[in-house]
Amino acid sequence: MQETVLRLPDVVKRTGLKKSSIYNYMTAGDFPTPFKIGARANGWSEQEINAWIESRKACRGGAQ
Repeated sequence: MQETVLRLPDVVKRTGLKKSSIYNYMTAGDFPTPFKIGARANGWSEQEINAWIESRKACRGGAQ
């Protein structure tokens, strides 16, 4: 099974976060980190991004 690689604009659309927020979450260790897909290109695992989104949904139960 081939894994889908998401580029930053795709991650922004999927999460609804701005680029700066994504990088802030990564710095804090609260967001999946990208991997190199080329000399000057990074990508994120679609599975990891989807899992992060699901974990955020699970956290919302007690926070209102």
